[in-house]
Amino acid sequence: MGKRILIMGAGAVGAYVGGYMARMGEDVIFVDPWAEHVAAMNNDGLTLSGLTDAECFNTPTRAITLTDVQGLKREKPIDIAFICMKSYDTAWATMLVKDYLSRTGFCVSLQNCINEETIADIVGWGRTTGCIAAKIAVELIGPGKVRRGVPLGGKKHTVFRAGEVHGRITPRIEEIAKLLSAVDSAKVTNNLWGERWSKLVANAMRNGVCAASGLGANACDQETITRRLTIRLAGEAVKIGKALGYQLETINKFEPDDWVAAMDGDTGMIASMEKVMEESAIGRSDASRPSMAQDIDKKRRTEIHAINGFVVEKGAEIGLTAPANAALVEAVTQVETGKSKQSLDLVRSI
Repeated sequence: MGKRILIMGAGAVGAYVGGYMARMGEDVIFVDPWAEHVAAMNNDGLTLSGLTDAECFNTPTRAITLTDVQGLKREKPIDIAFICMKSYDTAWATMLVKDYLSRTGFCVSLQNCINEETIADIVGWGRTTGCIAAKIAVELIGPGKVRRGVPLGGKKHTVFRAGEVHGRITPRIEEIAKLLSAVDSAKVTNNLWGERWSKLVANAMRNGVCAASGLGANACDQETITRRLTIRLAGEAVKIGKALGYQLETINKFEPDDWVAAMDGDTGMIASMEKVMEESAIGRSDASRPSMAQDIDKKRRTEIHAINGFVVEKGAEIGLTAPANAALVEAVTQVETGKSKQSLDLVRSI
């Protein structure tokens, strides 16, 4: 009998990856706070869509509400729990899952930001693994419906990178990569922390900019003001990550040091980066927008403090400043709390 899989948080990423697993015949249970979404998944299944016909399908699913989780005590325990909640919901979500894990069951942080330590504080480091989802660009567009706005990574770009916190390659982490390879390209990494910080840089340079400005991903890449801000945000985050000792990976087609050089005024590097940003809009849906911009539109709490705020916090711990990231935290907070409206002017002066 196969492993029992629980998707804790059937939002855009959780529903998307879990939908593929369900279609493969895996024993998947989705848990989500949104009752209408749970009802739709149970009654009509999950409907996933993308930029090609092969990505558009519907699959039967089983979903439960937070209250129904208690009923899992009468069922087979959970072998793999994918934590797909927002960063600020990680602790309580992991606590909810903890009592339903099998003897060898473990958690996978499939989230933005760096949440493995929070998970480990609850279930222990031996039950904690991580996985990065890079350039997946999915959105929950309605109950039981998820849309992907970018092409599949395939051989051009590895989307999923699963790793153990200790860096060794284990059978269980290879199993996670195999599960995710049915969704898109996946690999096992021995550099989870470097991959994590590299993804944090990618989120820090884009999510908040779209959230504060109100521009979609393509519009941000076509606007000089937001492109230049993106470079500064990335440069600050890279500089801090390297100072913390992380082995950073390539970030949006450029080496980590390239972002620092561009931040420091290397005109040739700036030109190269801006060209790549403009070209990245080709083949990407104009409706594509990062998760933080989706949160603003839905009037939900954002992860700005867990992304750009985390960069600022970790920099302060080692005596480094990140003024652009700090200013973006303030700008997004203004929009999130209703004190300011989304606009290009809001990020123009950062």
